[in-house]
Amino acid sequence: MQASDRYKRMERAVRDEMDMEEDVRRLYEKGVDNLLKWSLATAEVKANVHNLTKHFLDAAFIELMSSMTMSAPIKLEGCYESVYNARWSHVVEVPGGEGTGIYVREGKPPQQWTYKKVGDTLEKDDAVEQSGAASLRLLVLTSDKGWPYSWNLKGAESTRDCYVNCEVERVWQVVKGGLTEWFNSLPGAYFKPKRRLLIGTPGIGKSMAAGSYLLYQLLHCDVEQLQMVVYFIGSQSFLFDKTSRTVSTYMGDSSNASFVRSLSDRGVKGYIIHDLAEPDDAPSGDLPPRGWGMVLVSPPFESN
Repeated sequence: MQASDRYKRMERAVRDEMDMEEDVRRLYEKGVDNLLKWSLATAEVKANVHNLTKHFLDAAFIELMSSMTMSAPIKLEGCYESVYNARWSHVVEVPGGEGTGIYVREGKPPQQWTYKKVGDTLEKDDAVEQSGAASLRLLVLTSDKGWPYSWNLKGAESTRDCYVNCEVERVWQVVKGGLTEWFNSLPGAYFKPKRRLLIGTPGIGKSMAAGSYLLYQLLHCDVEQLQMVVYFIGSQSFLFDKTSRTVSTYMGDSSNASFVRSLSDRGVKGYIIHDLAEPDDAPSGDLPPRGWGMVLVSPPFESN
């Protein structure tokens, strides 16, 4: 009887192993060759694997994500959705018989600013604006829970709006151009995203406008091409996980570089927004790691 039970256990183990090998082959044919792609796979793809394989891969992915986070993270409930689903409005200038009127309208504008390439940068193209038509002056994004730069400040309820003028939009267009080049690079080819620097006088809204707007746009990039966005400001780090749609915050900056490197080593691609308030907050020379882009938002320090 004992021998028979032992044989059945061995037979079951062999059968489970064969099923798993078959599942791996099928997943590979569907382009699912790592745990991140498994987490993003469609329900149809996951339904075609055996339950044992599915439970094993789900557990492995959870363990992977847990191992990639720093100790004692604090989850910020509802903050990811608040930023991702920020509401649009815009301000237009409309010429009229008695002068020019300024109007606030809900939603995205029918036409945003356009830019032309001049040398290595972009400039606003005023030639495309129609004479006599409403002229866009400002974009506004409203996040009910505010934005990262204000999450550690009192009175955050008064900083829900992100104001975007044509210069802030130009910054995003420059970053977007680099991302497009990166995402369109040949598979297997080594392409290093540029480390970009945005310098502006203190008090002009780099954090409130540029940093927040870049975050919003990066969260809306394809999750298969960009899985994480990390926002560093002062001694705080905010990890926006686009696969789980969560935000975690970490206090202390001693391990920022190693933390992001650990994500990179596991094949996770992401982007860093480093909001620099003081020269001592300068990022590590190890940032960004392979497979990551970065923009440094900074006042005009001598070191820049």
